[in-house]
Amino acid sequence: MVRRRQRERSVWEVVLPDANKLWPDALRRIDQLIDDEALVEVIAEALERRWAQSRRRGRPGTPAEVVLRMLVLKHLYRWSYAELEQEVRANLVHRAFARISCDAVPDAKTILKITKALGPAVIERVHQRVVALAIAAGVTKGRKMRVDTTVVETPIHYPTDSSLLTDGIRVVTRTVKRIETVMGRGRRAVRNRLRSALRRGFEIKAFARSPKTRDGLVRSYRRLLATTRAVLRDADTMTRRVGQHLRSVDEPTRRRLRNLQARIRLVRPLMRRVMAQTTARVLGGDTHVPDKVMSLFEPHTEGIRKGKVVKPTEFGKLVTIQEAEHHIVTAYTVHGERPADSTLWVPALDAHEQTFGHLPRLATGDRGFWSTDNEQAAVDRGVHRVVLPRSGRKSPARRAHERQRWFRRGQRWRVGCEGRISVLKRRHGLQRCLYHGLAGMERWVGLGVIASNLLVIGSSARSP
Repeated sequence: MVRRRQRERSVWEVVLPDANKLWPDALRRIDQLIDDEALVEVIAEALERRWAQSRRRGRPGTPAEVVLRMLVLKHLYRWSYAELEQEVRANLVHRAFARISCDAVPDAKTILKITKALGPAVIERVHQRVVALAIAAGVTKGRKMRVDTTVVETPIHYPTDSSLLTDGIRVVTRTVKRIETVMGRGRRAVRNRLRSALRRGFEIKAFARSPKTRDGLVRSYRRLLATTRAVLRDADTMTRRVGQHLRSVDEPTRRRLRNLQARIRLVRPLMRRVMAQTTARVLGGDTHVPDKVMSLFEPHTEGIRKGKVVKPTEFGKLVTIQEAEHHIVTAYTVHGERPADSTLWVPALDAHEQTFGHLPRLATGDRGFWSTDNEQAAVDRGVHRVVLPRSGRKSPARRAHERQRWFRRGQRWRVGCEGRISVLKRRHGLQRCLYHGLAGMERWVGLGVIASNLLVIGSSARSP
């Protein structure tokens, strides 16, 4: 049964009447800010959709208010779920902030399951409500807008062809062995080729150190590809066997076999794509294979080049961060496929107008967002000052336009978006997403942005 709030009086109000002096000022302001019925209602509605009749039946679940506050704590301090459970259980201030009082602290796995059930759309609604609270508190009025893009990495190792093939062999072999444990070996046991794959991987690493050993590198890759094909043949055989035995087993065994069969069917096309790109690169010399697989576990990962010297290629998803004055992130977008920055300018203006009800007086972005159409679109909509540095060769008139004082001041203000992105990465975990899948990436980015906005509002003198 879904509950909105804890109804019991806090024990600390009785035992420790001056416990409020232990609170940090920013956390106290955040506590007052998220004591909002609309925020709690968003979480409660999502919890009610988890199970049928959960609004009226079942044992009392974790209150929506507790879920919201524990997620805020997690991303404010960049804790894991285990650390969140431990810190809330041991710390009086965090226990009071989470509105847990004398009740048991929810288990780390419980909060993890609830977070998965919330979904990206719910997190987006929470973010929109937090931005509305910032507007109501007078922290931002939407007079300025700046937008930039960054890469949030996925939790994968550096993707090489040999490591991807070895990962696939490991996953398929492990799954096939589990099927054998459930069904029996049959006439012959499936051979475990993982040791051979690991040896080929060590050889490839050794041969890749020098261009003089190119022939040995190609030879080892051919052997690794042959091993991969043999593993896939075994996987196809076991998949057919599972289909033949499903009718003759009991329901729990049938459910387990179907899960294992689905895992093989999920990995098998990815492995074939890895084999194709390995053949094209190593044997054919083609390094520009479209739609490369960067990970078998996070297949949505893209290789993105942002022109950084230290890290030329980043592996993750492109994220747009849109900000108003006083460091309030008003919109964020996780892109399924990397778009050109110039295509993001008009949607950013639309999002700003939808949030504030009017367009900004100053709108700025880096030179990647510039185009004649983008600049003219902002002017036609009524943006008073459009600060988009032109890329490429500039005419004398354009150089004079960009040397005006208001234009240079707008550029200096735009640079602050880089600092906000840096804070999001260092303090709120947007350097690397620890949730799985594209939906997990959207939840991770959204919760990090919400935590950043709450901290900014809590640190503002205007906040309640």
